[in-house]
Amino acid sequence: MKAAPEAQLRLLDLQELDSALGRLARRRRTLPELADIERIENRLGEMRDAMVAAETEISDLEREQKKAEQDVDQVRQRAERDQKRLDSGQVSSARDLGNLQSEIASLHRRQSDLEEVVLEIMERREAADERAVGLRTERSAAEEELAGLGERRTVAEREIDEEAGATSMARTAVAKDVPADLLALYEKLRDQFDGVGAAALHRGQCQGCHLALNTVDLNRIRAAAADEVIRCEECRRVLVRTPESGL
Repeated sequence: MKAAPEAQLRLLDLQELDSALGRLARRRRTLPELADIERIENRLGEMRDAMVAAETEISDLEREQKKAEQDVDQVRQRAERDQKRLDSGQVSSARDLGNLQSEIASLHRRQSDLEEVVLEIMERREAADERAVGLRTERSAAEEELAGLGERRTVAEREIDEEAGATSMARTAVAKDVPADLLALYEKLRDQFDGVGAAALHRGQCQGCHLALNTVDLNRIRAAAADEVIRCEECRRVLVRTPESGL
C-alpha cells in the first residue's frame, strides 16, 4: 500500500484522537459516582424490604395488642360482675360464696397475666416503630445522597460528552486527510488491537508493541520508499516513520 508521508503522519494524529476518545469513554463508564449510585440503590432496595417487614410486623402487633386488650376487658368485666354479686349479698351458701371468691381471685390472676402480655406486645411494637422510624430517616438520607450523586454524575457526563464531541469533530477533520484505503486498514487494525491501529517508529522501537526492531527490519524500512506503508513485523500495526525514528 502506498500513501504520502504527510498522510501517514496524519494517521498518528488520528490515532491520538481515537485514543483520547477511548480514554473519555472509559472515564464515562468508570465515574466514581456510578459505583456510589449503585451502592446506594442497592441499599435503598434493602431498606424497602426492611420497611415492608417492619410495617407488616407493626400491623400484626396492632392486631395482637387489640386482641389481648379485648381479652383483658372480658376478664375484667367478668370479675366486676362476680364482685358485684359478691357485694350484693345475693350468694348466701358458704359453698357458693367460696366458689365465687375463688373464681374472682382466679380472674384477677388471669387479668394480671393478660396485662403482662399486653405490656410485652406494646414493648415489641414500640421497638418495631423505632426501627421503622430509623429506616425512614436512613432512607431519606440515602435518597438525598442519591440525588446529589445523580447531579454530579450528570455534570461529569456532560463535561465528558462535550470534550468527546469536540474531539470527534477534530477526528473527522483529520480523517479527511487520510486516503480511504489507508483509513480502512487503520480502522481494521484498530478493531483487532485494542484501539491502536497505527504507531510511530521512535528510535528504532514500535510505539504500538514497544518492541525494538532488529537490524534486518530497520534496514528494510530504511530502504523502503517514503510513500510505502510499513507494518510492524511483531504487532502488525501500521508503523509510521518520523524524524525521531532513528533511521
